[in-house]
Amino acid sequence: MALLCAIVLSFLTVRSLADDLSVGFSPYDNDFIEPSYILGNNWNTTTVVAQEAIVQWADSLAAQGPWSVTTSKAFLAPSNNTHDYLSWAPYWWPNCSGVGNTTELTPQQIWVTCPYVPRDGEFNPDFRTVNNTGAFTAMSDAIFSNALAWAINGSSVYSANVANWINTWFLAPDTYMSPNLNYAQVVRGPGANTGTHTGVLDLKCMTKVVNAVLVLRTGKAPEWTDTIDTGLVNWTTTYIGWLTSNKIALEEAASANNHGTFYYNQLAALQILVNDLAGANATLHKYFSTLYQHQVLASGEQPFEAERTRPFHYRSYNLASMITNARLAAHIGFNAWNLTTSTGGSIKAAIDFTMTVPPKDEPASELFPSVGAGAAVYGDPQGKYAAFLSRSQEDYPSQPWFFWDQPLSDSGWVRTHATSSGTGTAAAPTSSAGTSKNAGARTRVLLDTPGELLLGVAIMILIHIFLFA
Repeated sequence: MALLCAIVLSFLTVRSLADDLSVGFSPYDNDFIEPSYILGNNWNTTTVVAQEAIVQWADSLAAQGPWSVTTSKAFLAPSNNTHDYLSWAPYWWPNCSGVGNTTELTPQQIWVTCPYVPRDGEFNPDFRTVNNTGAFTAMSDAIFSNALAWAINGSSVYSANVANWINTWFLAPDTYMSPNLNYAQVVRGPGANTGTHTGVLDLKCMTKVVNAVLVLRTGKAPEWTDTIDTGLVNWTTTYIGWLTSNKIALEEAASANNHGTFYYNQLAALQILVNDLAGANATLHKYFSTLYQHQVLASGEQPFEAERTRPFHYRSYNLASMITNARLAAHIGFNAWNLTTSTGGSIKAAIDFTMTVPPKDEPASELFPSVGAGAAVYGDPQGKYAAFLSRSQEDYPSQPWFFWDQPLSDSGWVRTHATSSGTGTAAAPTSSAGTSKNAGARTRVLLDTPGELLLGVAIMILIHIFLFA
């Protein structure tokens, strides 16, 4: 009975910690987690708070869905097809000084009358008047987090969410998106009738959608039906055709900076989705032998990102994308982690260099998942990465990304905060030897010794059998 009470109290401790912390639910630039890790259910006990944060993240985003390109669409693409994705180019601003108008123009008049000029890094505040971009970003994170939540606690609510949202965005007759980006990031002004290559970036987070599908497909979630899987594969096959042949898409593929990197994220992930592993392998080899060769200097500086108006953000942004390409490559058996550029740079060098760059007024947290990835991939024997994270954000083990950027030390944070909560329960050990087993929806076990862990798991299994048999 005492042990059972300890288990319950430990569970409540972790839930309380996850509820009380200011866990950020901001979207990640991009990421890909090996599905076997997610489904392996053999996770470090130090990730328990991060697991709960993922579940909270999933619940928070689920309340916002579903999403579709046809939802509340006040403006149509030049095609007048409600199924066509539409977005405005975010860094372009109207210059009405030469239009000769003597009265104030309405926004709609400005959009078609005034020529637009670029201001790098400065968002035009009205570019979200058409918000297909925001909808897709929210949906991709919702799909990603709900697939993780399903793997963590087994609730069919989360897998059903993923299936429903994918069906709504890609497949349902009334709400599907046409499989192209012909009208993404349209530069407004006289005669504007097509998108631009930068618009391909709008769907960069397709990688997270693919990751979620692979988890449900491999994990055989009943809610992920053959009908939805086949429908998505068919949609994706058509979209891959656009992505590899359309003039707009090919211009994006040739972009030397983060735009090109994210293009390869997207294409490789989609090829993996349709089981074209040879195609994905060719795509990733092409990226690492072409664009990547000029993206990182020997010092770790990223020259194409450093010259932008928000250099810390763009360094972190491209770094996340390079890491995602390496993770996609690892998934299909291609080890790109230690590949060097033409000047001797590498992904690790880019991580190490960006850690030294003051973020100034830009969000420093954008870099943290990449630092965690560096520790997980390259090791952290001197504790450099963990120390950086601990100095920058003491509660970093409470962040969702800490769950998959393993092994990475929690710097003793989980033990300290669990034992200081006043419950008197044993907190998770900080070594990577222990594991956390899920035993029913939203339940976590925190036990110190292997014997207690085995006994605790056995008890929880018996409780599970008793309740659900």
